[in-house]
Amino acid sequence: MSNDKNMFGVLIGVAVGAGLGVLFAPDKGSKTRKKIIDDATSVKDTISSEATHLKEEVVTRAETLKNNVSDTLNTKSNTLEEKLDTIITDASYKAEDVISNLEQKLKVLKAKNKKLQTK
Repeated sequence: MSNDKNMFGVLIGVAVGAGLGVLFAPDKGSKTRKKIIDDATSVKDTISSEATHLKEEVVTRAETLKNNVSDTLNTKSNTLEEKLDTIITDASYKAEDVISNLEQKLKVLKAKNKKLQTK
């Protein structure tokens, strides 16, 4: 029963609202429909413009991010190449030291061998 009263109240409210809307409507129906169409077109144009602007901003930010990543990778690559060159240079100097030490030991061994052969 309570449910029927609520439904009846809603129906009366809708009817009263529709009646008041017709009585107090500022324009004829055709003008109101045109106004609704114009407003909808305006909203559509605004949404379209905002979507285009948002797309351009996303593309710009993506391009900036891509460039930043590329620059960072190039910098890291250059740093890695510099470190590798330093390691190779250091290894070359160490190899020279080892070769010099071996040559000195070879001289000593040749001298000892020469003494042994003369006896």
